[in-house]
Amino acid sequence: MKPKATLKQIAKELNVSVSTVSKALSNSPEISEPTKIKVQEFAKLKNYKPNHMAVNLKNKRSKTIGVIIPNILNPFFAKVFSGIEKTANEKGYNVITCISNESLEKEIHAMDMLSNGTIDGFILSISEETQKEGEFKHFKEAMADDLPIVMFDRISDDVNCDKVIVDDFDSAVYSMDHFIKSNCKNIALLSTIDNLSVGKLRAEGYLKALAVNGIKVNDKIILRTESTEEFDAKLQDLFDNNKLDGVFALDEHASVMGMKAAIKRGIKIPEELSIIGFADGVWSKRLTPSLSTVSQHGPEIGSAAAEMLINRLEAKEGEEPDYETRVIKTELRQRESTRKL
Repeated sequence: MKPKATLKQIAKELNVSVSTVSKALSNSPEISEPTKIKVQEFAKLKNYKPNHMAVNLKNKRSKTIGVIIPNILNPFFAKVFSGIEKTANEKGYNVITCISNESLEKEIHAMDMLSNGTIDGFILSISEETQKEGEFKHFKEAMADDLPIVMFDRISDDVNCDKVIVDDFDSAVYSMDHFIKSNCKNIALLSTIDNLSVGKLRAEGYLKALAVNGIKVNDKIILRTESTEEFDAKLQDLFDNNKLDGVFALDEHASVMGMKAAIKRGIKIPEELSIIGFADGVWSKRLTPSLSTVSQHGPEIGSAAAEMLINRLEAKEGEEPDYETRVIKTELRQRESTRKL
């Protein structure tokens, strides 16, 4: 393997100071263009690699953000991450990503692993198990160690930090209004995320819309579960034993399975049954019929989270901004599974 040169070796061979080499390699305006070119080309020839760890220790900052997401297969989290990475890179920050796989233990391990000087702060969405157990000690400990956190989508009111959320409750009310205005009366609620904060808020929006419009709640057409297995076992009975004209699904799995159950029974969509799903991955456009969805604007959420964290990291001591909860508005994207108003 080709040996790596040091700043001192480069300076000695070019007969310049170590400071000149360092500034030339970082494109400092203090160094003339010919000297920069000479130093940079020589450094490349000698296989020079900067010691980021040493620079970070000197600056007391790693310029790196730790991102922890619960589920890598969920298109929403992939979109959020794209927004985080784009904004972070534009502001000169790197991103390290860990997946909790909905596990409290893995979430704690990821935070412990990154809290050794590797990162300056966290952007994260709480795992399913963490929300279920109500265990938030690891978040508070990180913040006590001067590692700020920005939570997105799945958050905890018990942790005082910056947060980015979507208007889950209001978007559910808006979606239900669309059903009702298109003369739907028997609107089923389908959810496999009833143990998550976002699932609860969306369900509350569904119930609020029924109450405001004077529609009696029918518990027989409400299927709220905490797992896909339990949901799949109960879904068929709901369709077999009830006459539905609308389905409001609060997550990706419920959306797809609800549409699949209707198509299997020969129900015409949207003439006999309108469906709105709470997700907006690529699959929603490719289904037949295409699925109307509540779009959560994932890249915008990620960008806002990165911006909030970096602003806090770069604020002067004593001038840190107050903690903020930023709400990103959702959008109902109408496709073929709902009747036009």
